[in-house]
Amino acid sequence: MRNRDQIWDIVDAHGADFAALSDRVFDTPEIAYTEIASAAEHAAMLRASGFRVTEGVAGIPTAMIGEAGDTGPDGGPVIAILGEYDALPELGQEAGLAEPKPVGGQAGPGHGCGHNLFGAASMLAAVALRDYLAETGVKARVRYYGCPAEEGGAAKTFMVRAGAFDDVDAAITWHPSSINAVDDAVSLANSRIDYTFHGRAAHAAGAPELGRSGLDAVELMNIGVNYMREHMPDDARIHYAYLDAGGTAPNVVQARATVRQLIRARDLAGLRDLIARVDKIAEGAALMTETRVERRLVSGVSNLIGNRVLEETMQAAFERLGPPVFDARDRAYAEAIRATLTPDHVAASFRKVAMTPRMDLPLADFVAPLERPHLGSEGSTDVGDVSWAVPTVQARVATCALGTPLHSWQMTAQGKSPAAHKGMIHAAKVMAATARDLIEMPALLHAAKKAHAAFLAAQPYICPMPDEAAPPIPPRPVAAE
Repeated sequence: MRNRDQIWDIVDAHGADFAALSDRVFDTPEIAYTEIASAAEHAAMLRASGFRVTEGVAGIPTAMIGEAGDTGPDGGPVIAILGEYDALPELGQEAGLAEPKPVGGQAGPGHGCGHNLFGAASMLAAVALRDYLAETGVKARVRYYGCPAEEGGAAKTFMVRAGAFDDVDAAITWHPSSINAVDDAVSLANSRIDYTFHGRAAHAAGAPELGRSGLDAVELMNIGVNYMREHMPDDARIHYAYLDAGGTAPNVVQARATVRQLIRARDLAGLRDLIARVDKIAEGAALMTETRVERRLVSGVSNLIGNRVLEETMQAAFERLGPPVFDARDRAYAEAIRATLTPDHVAASFRKVAMTPRMDLPLADFVAPLERPHLGSEGSTDVGDVSWAVPTVQARVATCALGTPLHSWQMTAQGKSPAAHKGMIHAAKVMAATARDLIEMPALLHAAKKAHAAFLAAQPYICPMPDEAAPPIPPRPVAAE
C-alpha cells in the first residue's frame, strides 16, 4: 500500500498531459454555454483515462460527469471534484507577454479567470484519486464534474436543480489565484435580470409628443437604482450594462431599450429582498415614461456556505504539501507582470488573506493560515449552489504574480506560463490529498455531512433559478454543406 502522501507522485506522473490539456483549452477560448471544443477535449480525456462519461448533464450540451471506482451497493463514498473551462469575452491575449496584445489584434474571448487551468487540474486530481483507489483497493467513487458557464451562466445552479449532486457525499474544487489558501467560503448571492422597456417610436423633432422612449425608461431606472444604493446593506452590490440602447439615431425616439442589472447580496434572503426593490424601480420607470417593462431572469447563484471540517482537512493537506515551488525564470516573468500593476494591486492580494503586504515578493511562497479574519467577498460563484447541495471546500492556488487581478489581460497572459502549470499541478495534489483523507477517514466525512445537515435544517435551500427558467443555451451554428 502506498504511503498516504504518495498520491502526489501519481499526480506528478500525469501532470504533463493535463498541462497540455489546459493549453489546448486556452487556445480555444469559449464563453458561457458555447464551450463546445473545450468540453470535447475534457470528455475525450475522461474517456482516455477510463472514466464512465455522461454528457449533456441537466440538459446542458457542454456539461458532463466522469465517474470511476466501485459502483456496487457498498461502493463507498462519492467524492465530486468540480472543474470549469469557460472563458470571458474581450479578454483574449497572447500568452507569455508582459504587455497587452490581443490575439490577432482583436479583443476576442480569453481565459482571464484561469478556467483553462481550473478544469485541467480538477480532472488531474480525479485521475490521480482513481489510480490511488485502484492501487490500494479502497472502496469509493470519484467523479469529475465538467461545469460550463460559471462566468454569468450559473450552470452549476441548473445542475444542482436537476439533481446531479443528490448522491454526492462531498465536493472539492479550487480556483487559480495569486495566493495559496483554503477559500474563505464567503461570496455574494446574485441574479442577472434583463429589463426591456417597450415604448413607441416617433420623429424626435417633428412629433416628439407621440414617442414613448424605452431609453428614457432605462435611464430613469438606473437613476432609481443609484438612489437605492444609499439604503441597502454595505456588502450588497448592483451593476448594470446596456444590452440595447435603442439604436444609433438620435432623431428617432427609441421605442425599445434593454438594461441588464446584476444584483448581489450577502445571502439568498437578502438577494430576494433587493430583487423585489429593483423590480419596483423598473415598474416606476415604466409608469413615468408610459412604457411597458418586460423582465427576464438570466441567471442566479447562491452565496457560498462553508464547512469547517472540510476546510481543516484541506488545510492540513495544504500545509503538508506546502506552496508551489517556483524558479528564477518564473519569478522574472512575474516581476515583469508586476511592473504593469500598482502597489494597490499587490496589497489587495495580501488583504484577501489578512496578511501584511510584501512588495518584494513576485510569487506567493506561503500557505495562508486557516485562522484569519474574513475581510469580505470578491464576487460570486455558482459553486455556492453546490455548497448548499453537499459539503463543499475550495482552495486558492498561486498560478500568477502577486497582485494579478482576475478578469484582466495580465491573468490571461500568464495562463500558459510554466508557473501556471506548476500551480495547477499543485492544486491537483491539494484536492487529491483532501479527497483521499475524506475517503480513508470516514469520521471526517460523517462530521462534515452532519454539520452541513444542521445548517440546512436552520436555513433550507431555495434555488435562485425557478423551475421554469432554462439555461440560456445559444443555438449551435449550422455547418455549411
